[in-house]
Amino acid sequence: MVNVKEVPAEALISEIVNEFKSRNVEIPEWTMFLKDGKGKEKSWTQPDWYYTRLASILRKIYIKGNIGISRMSQEYGSRQDRGTKRYHPVQSSRFIIRYMFHALETMGYLKKDKAGRVLTPAGQALLDKASRDAMKKAVENNKVLEKYL
Repeated sequence: MVNVKEVPAEALISEIVNEFKSRNVEIPEWTMFLKDGKGKEKSWTQPDWYYTRLASILRKIYIKGNIGISRMSQEYGSRQDRGTKRYHPVQSSRFIIRYMFHALETMGYLKKDKAGRVLTPAGQALLDKASRDAMKKAVENNKVLEKYL
C-alpha cells in the first residue's frame, strides 16, 4: 500500500487540489488582496493558490501530526529583507492559516485537539486515496522508482 510520505509532494498536492476543485470549495473574496506575510512584497500571482495551500496544510498535518497555528505559520514563513541588515526569519500570516484550519474543519478533514489540529478519518482517507491516485499516474507515466513496479 502506498503511503503519503512515499508519494512526491507535488503529485499528491495536485491530486488533492483537483479534488477540492471538483467539490467546488469556495475561495474567499479577500484572497486576491492579501500577501502571505510581512516577509513578502506582493500577493500571490497564481489564481488557485488557495487550493494549493489547503492541500499542503493537509499533507503537513498528516506528516507532522498535531500542529497548531503558530507552528504552521513558522512552516510557511520566509526571510524578511531589512535593508542593509541581515535577513532574519519571519512567520507567515496566521490569519490565513487560521481561516484555512476553520475551512478544513467545516469540511470534516480536521478537528481541534489539545495539542493543535489533528486529521479526522475522513481527512486521512482523502490523503490515502489521493496518494494512491498520484502513484497510479506516476506508474503510468513511468516516473516512479522500481520498488513500486
